Amino acid sequence: MARTLVIGASGGIGSAVASAAAERGDEVTGLSRSGDGLDITDPDSVDRIVGRLSGTFDLVLVATGALVVDGYQPEKSVRALEAEGLMGQFRVNTIGPALILKHVLRLLPRDRRSVFAALSARVGSIGDNRLGGWHSYRASKAALNQIVHGAAIEVARTHKQAVCVCLHPGTVETPFTAEYADRHDTVPADEAAANLLNVIESLKPDQTGKFFDYAGREIPW
Repeated sequence: MARTLVIGASGGIGSAVASAAAERGDEVTGLSRSGDGLDITDPDSVDRIVGRLSGTFDLVLVATGALVVDGYQPEKSVRALEAEGLMGQFRVNTIGPALILKHVLRLLPRDRRSVFAALSARVGSIGDNRLGGWHSYRASKAALNQIVHGAAIEVARTHKQAVCVCLHPGTVETPFTAEYADRHDTVPADEAAANLLNVIESLKPDQTGKFFDYAGREIPW
């Protein structure tokens, strides 16, 4: 039986992935702020709660993230940038997943394939950015992409079959996207979860360190 760990398991995408993984027969462990008191931006919280996990996991999915943090909305212009808004985005979208990655490396098996995946966003792609705006959110996701890319190089030295990737789930029908859903095609959370798991199942070790969308298409950094 495969073991799956979902960080952010109480959120729209996280809960859907946890349910879908359980339905396919995985042993699923879900951690979240509301259910377990896990604050991914607090090193002590991550140490305490993730540190108590034992054994190995075939899949670790970080399904956390926020578009609006502490009331700071996505910027339409560079002139709207504020230091606190920038720092809030980086705490939630970059530092949090990075702390999780740091602590789950010991939970990845060395003798078989495993996947570490963090939910990123297409707007975090520098190469794909043709509209500007949303500067703090874009930058925090671009930073997350860099951390996962760099970690993949390091992990490959000791875990030959491991895959570390960033995934863009599309615009999913959750409270996270409700205010912006009318501008993009959306999919229900259960459909997004199925798409993500299909992509994860298809990944090979030589694809580690890359960035993929919900259909398995590679996204430029």
